[in-house]
Amino acid sequence: MTDISLTVNGVPRTASAEARRLLSDFLRHDLGLTGTHVGCEHGVCGCCTVLLDGEPVRSCLMFAVTASGHEVTTVEGLGGDGMSPVQQAFQDCHGLQCGFCTPGFLCTVTALLRDNPRPTDEEVVEGISGNLCRCTGYQNIIKAVHRAADLIAEEGTGP
Repeated sequence: MTDISLTVNGVPRTASAEARRLLSDFLRHDLGLTGTHVGCEHGVCGCCTVLLDGEPVRSCLMFAVTASGHEVTTVEGLGGDGMSPVQQAFQDCHGLQCGFCTPGFLCTVTALLRDNPRPTDEEVVEGISGNLCRCTGYQNIIKAVHRAADLIAEEGTGP
C-alpha cells in the first residue's frame, strides 16, 4: 500500500492504495466519488475524464499514486454549491441523453472553454473529439458548449 495525498474537488485527501490502483477506481471506490464513469477502460471513450491540475486526463489510464501531490477535479467538483455554467448549458441544450458520457464531456468542455472562451464549431468538435457519446449526434453537445460560453461571458466567471 502507498499513501496518496492529493486535493480532490478543493478538499485535501489522504488515503492508501495499491501501487497499481487506477485513479478512476481510487476516486470511485476509495473516495466514493462515483460521478467519474468507467467505460472502455482503454482510454478511448473519455467517460473517465477528470481534470488533473486543470488539464483533462483519462483516469482509467492513470495510477492513483501518480496523482499524489496534485489537484484532481471530478464532475462533482465542477459546480461548487450549484451547477457550473457548463453543467447548466448541457441541461439547457439537452446535451446529454443517458448521461453515461456526460461527466467526461463536462470536464473536457470546462478545460476547453477555459483555454478558448469562444470556440468555433470546428474547434468544439476538435476539443471534444476524445469523448464518445453513443446516444446523440453531437449537435446538442456542440450547442451546449456555445451556450456555456455565453453563460460564462454573461456571468463574467470562469467555466
